[in-house]
Amino acid sequence: MAVQDIAFVELYTKDKVPAVEHFVSAMGFTRVADAVATDRSSVLLCQGEVQLVITSGRGIWPFLDEHGDGIADIALTCDDVAATLDTAVTAGAKPLDSVADHPVVSGFGDVAHTLVPATRSATALPPGRRWLGMPGGRSAQQIRRLDHIAVCLAGGTLGEYADFYRDAFGLSRYSSEYVAVGGQAMDSIVVRSESGRVTFTLVAPDPTKDPGQLDGFLDRNAGPGVQHLAFLVDDIIAAVREFRGLGVEFLNTPAAYYDMLAERIGELRGQVAQLQETQVLADRDEWGHLLQLFTRSPYERNTLFFELIQRQGSRGFGSANIRALYEAVERERLAVQ
Repeated sequence: MAVQDIAFVELYTKDKVPAVEHFVSAMGFTRVADAVATDRSSVLLCQGEVQLVITSGRGIWPFLDEHGDGIADIALTCDDVAATLDTAVTAGAKPLDSVADHPVVSGFGDVAHTLVPATRSATALPPGRRWLGMPGGRSAQQIRRLDHIAVCLAGGTLGEYADFYRDAFGLSRYSSEYVAVGGQAMDSIVVRSESGRVTFTLVAPDPTKDPGQLDGFLDRNAGPGVQHLAFLVDDIIAAVREFRGLGVEFLNTPAAYYDMLAERIGELRGQVAQLQETQVLADRDEWGHLLQLFTRSPYERNTLFFELIQRQGSRGFGSANIRALYEAVERERLAVQ
C-alpha cells in the first residue's frame, strides 16, 4: 500500500469566474473542461502536471461559510485504493461520501482526500462529474508541477498529524524544524511519499509563544487548512516577471534583505541585483540553492496563497528566509529611528 501522487487539487470558491480568470490570465493555466451538476459547477485547469479543479455553487456553501475560499480536496493516487481506504480508516480517517465509486476520506480540518488508482492516466479527468472538454488542451508554460502543499494546523497537533499521514497513507517524516522569530515561533514537519511526488509541509504555531501569522490563518480559516500551494518552476526570475506583469501580486521583500543576502549566500553574489529587482528570496542547504517567492492571497479572507519555487539542487523549503526577512525588517526599523 502506498500513495504515489497528487491526482488533482480542488478549490472551492464563492465566485468561480474571477477565480478561473486569475489562474488562466495571470498564471498561465489552460481551461481544459467544464462540468455542471445540480448544486455546483466546476472548471478543470491544467498546467504542466498540475490539475486544478475550481468549484462553486450552493452545494459547497457550508464550506465557504466556515472557511471562505480554499482547498477542499487533495486527491491521492494509490497502488491499491481498497487497501489504502482500509488503512486510512484504521488510522483514524473518516469515510466520506464516495465519488463515482472512488472513496473519499477525511484529512485535516474540512479538507478531504479522494482516492484514485495509480494506474489511472495522468491526464484522466477527475472522477464523479460529467466533463465537457474545451478546445486548446493542456499546456506546460512556467509551472511544471506541485512541489509541495503547506498545511497549517493548530498548535500542539503537529506530531499527531504527522503520525496520521504516516499510518494512513505511508508518508514518512522527511524533516522537521523549529523556527523562533522574536516572541513568535513555529514548528514544522515535512512528510513525503516514497515516490517523492506527494509532499506536505505541516506547520503549526507554538502555543506557548506570542500569536503570529499562523494563528491569524487559523482564525481566518476557522481551523486547519491548506495555507499555500507551491508550484515548481524552472526559471523563477522569468516566471515572476511574467506573472507580475499579468497582475499577480507578490509579497514585498525589504531592501535590507538583499543587503544581507550576499553575506548569507556568497555564491549568489552575482545574482543579487536580479533577485532584488524581482524580490525573489534565496536559501541554501547542503545540496544546493532554492529560490522562492510568495503571492498575496487573492481571496477575501486572506487565507490561501501561492508560492513559486525553483530548486537548484536544494531539498529544503526556505525556512532560513523566515529569520532573514525578520532581521531585514528589524534592520530597516532601526535605521529610521
